Amino acid sequence: MQKKRRNGRASTKTSVEDEIAHLRGLDLGGLRARWQSVFQRRAPAHLTRHLLFAVIAYRIQADRLGDLDHETRQVLDRTVAKGAGSAMSFRLASFDQKRTELTPGTVLVREWDRQSQRVMVMADGFTWNGQTYDSLSKVAFAITGTKWNGPRFFGLREKEDRFAMETRS
Repeated sequence: MQKKRRNGRASTKTSVEDEIAHLRGLDLGGLRARWQSVFQRRAPAHLTRHLLFAVIAYRIQADRLGDLDHETRQVLDRTVAKGAGSAMSFRLASFDQKRTELTPGTVLVREWDRQSQRVMVMADGFTWNGQTYDSLSKVAFAITGTKWNGPRFFGLREKEDRFAMETRS
């Protein structure tokens, strides 16, 4: 493989698809090391494996195939500037609430550590194992012992990952 330099980054003549396939197989430490080689600095500590993968994959594609042109970047910057402020924040919050609003009586089911975990949505929070919590994230923490985004843990963030939900009559 012949190496060449582009934008100050070393790249090889392997295909973009092969490089991205290789990234998929890396653990968090491997992705952090790859970030260091691509960006010439340490990866931000708060980035998850998924985000590290996405940013590195984008950079590989942009370096090989070309990034957004100046005019497109300006259009996107103007769009962001127009949407900034309270109106955009309100729309995003409203959208997020519509996606995660659950009615009391709904039972969320998630398998964790080979055990089925059932959480009931109450008018004032969520009940799990006889205790009431004010957020799904706190329930997820109680179940796993680690911090999770509660709606994501229970499959409410993305349709394709939605876990079983039952409604009590």
